[in-house]
Amino acid sequence: MANSLTNIAADAAGATDTRFKILGAISFSHLLNDMIQSLIVSIYPLLKDGFSLSFAEIGLITLAYQMCASMLQPVIGIYTDEHPQAHSLSVGMAFSLVGLLTMAWAPSYWFVLIAAALIGTGSAVFHPESSRIARLASGGRHGLAQSIFGVGGAAGSALGPLLAAWIIIPHGQQSIAWFAPVALLAIGVLWNVGAWYKRRHIDAPPTRAGANAGSHRLGRRTVRRAMAVLVLLVISKYVYLTSITSFYTFYLIEKFHLPVKSAQIFLFVFLFAVAAGGLLGGPIGDRIGRKRVIWASILGVAPFTLVLPFVDLTWTCILSFVVGLILASAFSAIVVFAQELMPGRVGMVSGIFFGLAFGIGGVGAAALGTLADHYGVDMVLRISAFFPLLGLATAALPDIERPPEVC
Repeated sequence: MANSLTNIAADAAGATDTRFKILGAISFSHLLNDMIQSLIVSIYPLLKDGFSLSFAEIGLITLAYQMCASMLQPVIGIYTDEHPQAHSLSVGMAFSLVGLLTMAWAPSYWFVLIAAALIGTGSAVFHPESSRIARLASGGRHGLAQSIFGVGGAAGSALGPLLAAWIIIPHGQQSIAWFAPVALLAIGVLWNVGAWYKRRHIDAPPTRAGANAGSHRLGRRTVRRAMAVLVLLVISKYVYLTSITSFYTFYLIEKFHLPVKSAQIFLFVFLFAVAAGGLLGGPIGDRIGRKRVIWASILGVAPFTLVLPFVDLTWTCILSFVVGLILASAFSAIVVFAQELMPGRVGMVSGIFFGLAFGIGGVGAAALGTLADHYGVDMVLRISAFFPLLGLATAALPDIERPPEVC
């Protein structure tokens, strides 16, 4: 409980001092972390041919990675709310490093699954703790901080397909190991971030000042209902994102007969849009309210997702960019909204929502992979296009917005 109060107090105490150097470091580390992770998805065509995999087995790789991340993140978040660990981020990145090297020299499909699980474990440690540090460094500009943190991950995810197309696809599976120095660099950056976290927050004398910062007068039942709605919105967002990130390249190859390298470029366009949308969503939410951003992002993208499977190659590229830009703006708003619903539980909330995002992605990838085996990847995009309509549930969220904070 003492540490929970300290977390709340830290939010209030830093409200006039946004630590952009820390936010930059954590965003850069997020870029490196998610770039490593995105290499898994980017080399699916290579793994499919090398190990003679079905689409269902491709989906299981995503499931192994994302289920490890999903199940562990809330547990880690709850534990570190009460027992902060200064250098846990570096330890988590070390798991990703081992997974990366295992993936490079995996002799069989089972080793590929183990490698994916190790990288997922590293992600489980990274996301809730780095989200906490982003909030502590926000100076009260929580949406901006989450967007800066998030855009690093989105940019890293966007870089993965390009690097895979330029480096891994031409040189083969073992060239994945060439990215080991990236993980080592991230470990070094995160060690320094952990030192700041320990000095300024873990070792700082606890104070009850501002313990009520960010509190609201909602009852437990209302908070639970609101959290359930936010969970539903994350499901709608990530089922669709999974359909694109896991199967978009196969869709382009099958429908438009693109070579693998060209299909990776199209995936980069989509993921670049996701990065841009993630950066915009947080500060816009700080200014106009997070509930409005959630409305516009999830429900607003539905017309574009419904049309995308029926257009030609040029419009596929254009619409995928629009979809990525709009849809990605919701996540920062959802996470900050949930953190404000449950003040003092930043690690638990971040773990739940980042973990849920990975878990839904994993289950969705496995289910959509089975669907693709039976009905084709075109049907995957057509069915998943309806999930953004769940954005209608935003109407059930309570109004907890406060006037914008003066920074």
